[in-house]
Amino acid sequence: MNNIRVRIAPSPTGEDLHIGNVYTALLNFIFACKYHGKFIVRIEDTDRTRLVQGSMARILKTLHWFGLNYDEGPDIGGPYGPYIQSERLDLYKHHAEELVRKGFAYYCYCTPGDLEQMRQEQIAAGKPTLYDGRCKQDKEQRTENPPSLKLRRASREQKYVIRLNVPDDGTTEFNDLIRGKVSFQNRLIDDQVLLKSDGFPTYHLAVVVDDCAMKITHVIRAEDWLSSTPKHILIYKYLGFELPVFAHTPILRNPDRSKLSKRKNPVWISWYKSQGYLPEAILNHLALMGWSMPENWSGKTNGVEIFTIDEMIKYFELKDVKTVGPAFDLKKLDWINGEYIRMTNNSKLTTQIYEFYDKKYPLELITRTTPLIKERIKKLSDYFILCQFFFEAPKEYEIPLSDKLSLVKDIVNSLKMLNTWKADKIGENMLNLATSLNIKNSEFFMILRVAITGKKISPPLNESMEILGKKEVIDRLNNLTLSK
Repeated sequence: MNNIRVRIAPSPTGEDLHIGNVYTALLNFIFACKYHGKFIVRIEDTDRTRLVQGSMARILKTLHWFGLNYDEGPDIGGPYGPYIQSERLDLYKHHAEELVRKGFAYYCYCTPGDLEQMRQEQIAAGKPTLYDGRCKQDKEQRTENPPSLKLRRASREQKYVIRLNVPDDGTTEFNDLIRGKVSFQNRLIDDQVLLKSDGFPTYHLAVVVDDCAMKITHVIRAEDWLSSTPKHILIYKYLGFELPVFAHTPILRNPDRSKLSKRKNPVWISWYKSQGYLPEAILNHLALMGWSMPENWSGKTNGVEIFTIDEMIKYFELKDVKTVGPAFDLKKLDWINGEYIRMTNNSKLTTQIYEFYDKKYPLELITRTTPLIKERIKKLSDYFILCQFFFEAPKEYEIPLSDKLSLVKDIVNSLKMLNTWKADKIGENMLNLATSLNIKNSEFFMILRVAITGKKISPPLNESMEILGKKEVIDRLNNLTLSK
């Protein structure tokens, strides 16, 4: 395949990029890389009522965070810009009016009240809620030139939209790379609004005009848009545009098979960032949504495929994507993220943790503590849960220590005698003390652990005490006895 051009077209209507958009972006990026094509980002901001300030910048930043770097886009330009729809309005208006002149679209003057009444009547009659074509059946529109009709009615300040003139019979068919042959009866396709009364296009007109203008060869998008594709195909044909190749991927679902939504699961990438998920782990998890490596591939880790973007590029084929909606399981993502953390070298992981907490904790201390918890955490946000006691003395204790103060004093006296403050010497000293006091090791070290960290579970205790330092450890134990 030559001159492959694919795109994603997110809307800046959320706080960040939706996890489903990242899935679509990943597949487009991989496909472009595999065939040495171009990956384009276009911002679809025609729904002016839902725009969120700063959303576009966050979307672009998130794509770079994932390493899904695009070849053309609103911030870097390209030969077919601008890449923001609100800057291309004249182009959409031109093509909408061209469709009207050719008889493939018509002016509609129905008010919101008219449309709601129509909808309620159709529901009551058990009919599909489609526009009933009353404006295209208007006697005046059949006998007059539509542009003059537009001017005459507009002079009376009547608002209008332009609708697609869908045939009443026949079928619209296309071949989908993932789903095979798909067919829709035209009588069930709505006379879609193409140009709104505010002069902005709907998605359906804009996506066709832009994909043609930007020479998009393959439209890889979620199956949500499958039912809209026949409308798009009609617009392509009516405007004389060459059809791209379509591939509709499965939408992500919750483990209960319901559609992934913010009501049930976090969907914005900002949440995943805030929890400390690694971008490469998220992409690995998304890659497994409806696709998998070939059976002869030998890179599984504990039965789960862990692979790089380059490996996916090597093996990926769109035809291998399954149509069944895959379950986006946070527990599985946690496991994969933990595997990536363990594969990360200590120096890089230290930097990731340092930056995750906005550099507010000493880098030297994070450097020393990271090896202690690397095997125990699944997300970067787990670090502070385990290591908080390194940065501040505990204020609460998970088991009562008021009846253990004499033991704590014995521990202090024994630790004071240590000349070498190393983990192995600390452990040896404490074992000897437990033996001399005839206390079970498990009980002894639980009391010591809680006294130092406040928690029953912590990083390795002896190593933690070494990092805290002799003075800090003894001060904490002394303060405990003084506060009781």
